[in-house]
Amino acid sequence: MPIINLKVSGPEDRILAQELVNEIARLTREILNKKPEVTVVVISFVPDHLWFVNAVSLAELNTRSFHLDIKISDSTNLKTDKANYINAVHSSLARILGDIHPVSYTAIQEMKADAYGYEGLTIEYKLVTNQQKQAILPEPIA
Repeated sequence: MPIINLKVSGPEDRILAQELVNEIARLTREILNKKPEVTVVVISFVPDHLWFVNAVSLAELNTRSFHLDIKISDSTNLKTDKANYINAVHSSLARILGDIHPVSYTAIQEMKADAYGYEGLTIEYKLVTNQQKQAILPEPIA
């Protein structure tokens, strides 16, 4: 939990993709405090001539852009965490990609715990089950 879809303008590039994955995973871990072992990043490249801002292609504008969409569990981060993440993603991707269009987006979607999950189980189920396990653990003997 989280799943991150990152669209980047330009030709497909495996080396760039790995650099972007490493950076996005780092920011997600450090700023949003998400566990790396359940963080998924999917990168898609979109040709510049197929990406438009105000009906003008990025090829014509001679610039790059990105759109990052991340799904996280509802109410697990403060507004400041989310604002810091959006700012850090923009700064980091501008550094990696070079000249990016100002209309490059980061969207954080907060999913309700009963409508989101992995391993075929909702986050809510995992949370409740975890709480029950912790509640029935025996007291340590002194």
